[in-house]
Amino acid sequence: MHKLLDKIFNFLYPLFRDWGMSRNFASYISLILNIVILVALAFAIYYIAKFVLVTLTAIFAQKTKTKFDDYLIHNKTTKYTAYLIPFFFIYKAVPIILDKYEYWESVFGKIVGVYIVLISLWIIRTIFNALRDYLKQKPEYSDKPIDSFIQVIMIVLWIFGVALIISTLFGIKQGELLTILGTLSAIIILIFRDTILGFVSSVQVAINDMVRIGDWITMDKFGADGDVIEINLTTVKVRNFDNTITTIPTYALSSDSFQNWRGMQKSDGRRIKRHILIKSSSIRFLNNDDLNHMKRVQLISSYIETRQAEIEKYNDLRDVDKSLSLNGRNMTNLGLFRKYIIQYLITHPGLNKDMHMMCRQLQSTAHGVPLEIYAFSSDKRWANYEYIMADIFDHVMASVIYFDLEIFELPSTIGPLN
Repeated sequence: MHKLLDKIFNFLYPLFRDWGMSRNFASYISLILNIVILVALAFAIYYIAKFVLVTLTAIFAQKTKTKFDDYLIHNKTTKYTAYLIPFFFIYKAVPIILDKYEYWESVFGKIVGVYIVLISLWIIRTIFNALRDYLKQKPEYSDKPIDSFIQVIMIVLWIFGVALIISTLFGIKQGELLTILGTLSAIIILIFRDTILGFVSSVQVAINDMVRIGDWITMDKFGADGDVIEINLTTVKVRNFDNTITTIPTYALSSDSFQNWRGMQKSDGRRIKRHILIKSSSIRFLNNDDLNHMKRVQLISSYIETRQAEIEKYNDLRDVDKSLSLNGRNMTNLGLFRKYIIQYLITHPGLNKDMHMMCRQLQSTAHGVPLEIYAFSSDKRWANYEYIMADIFDHVMASVIYFDLEIFELPSTIGPLN
């Protein structure tokens, strides 16, 4: 190639000298014309390379089953490669054209060399972007932090690229340059602190499978409550349910606490855990008249009959004085209400009967006795889940009065101050 370039660019000067031109005039005229020829050839090479690469890649992409080549075209890899070819031609031609102009040969050679490095890095970036887009279409990679790993690779390549550019511009050997960078490592670590922490966190997130793209996470510290849409080297983007975007530092996932709802989404139900407060003064024993009246409640009528027979048998065997309700065994309106809620939950079509289901009494408080429902809805979709939970508690709160119980609530009005 050197001989060919030598023939192209070194024939003008002898020709002009043969025509009788002076040495300086022939030198400058040949230089100007050589530059014009160089630019023209560079443009010609660019358009030919662009046509050939783009056309061949498009034809190849149509005939192959893989979509990776389609993503190469989409990310314009062939277009940037076409830019690189004429600059290689210029890089080889400059020493020949500027053979007698050492200073300008050095300047232009360095400029072209820097541009080649930058284009090469940009081409590598487009290839990695194509690889990222391709892997994200694969189900096994769609939830992996691919962006983080690609960014780390590109940072390393850019560091080497910048080192190569500096060594090219200032004539510093790459070994000496790396030694200088080593001594400046503390400053580099300080500058790239978030990047380094993000990389370590990305590795931890990937290895421990803490977060995937598409997971619903809640992180109160950053006001995040929604789906993860992107995981990269320094940030995790969450699309909240109000369609706002929250950006979380990647390292916060390994240093702070957050809630990942993936387990719930993969399970057979979504948990309902909510309580009502029963006014403690409304809790009492039930007598036979009360029980006979409550037998009209179909869900617990058979339970009342069975339970009532057991209690009467127990009290008769021990000759319990029932003139006082406190004596012996008794049923309470709260206990019967708990049984009613359990039976209601069992018959509710929106709950998963194969998962935990209970109505339990919690520790009494100054505001009353908490009666908690613990169950799982079959439908995990947010709107449907809220509807099922509201439907259950609408019924529960409306049922309280039938058991002669009261729900605690603070007074709605406050009397006049004295």
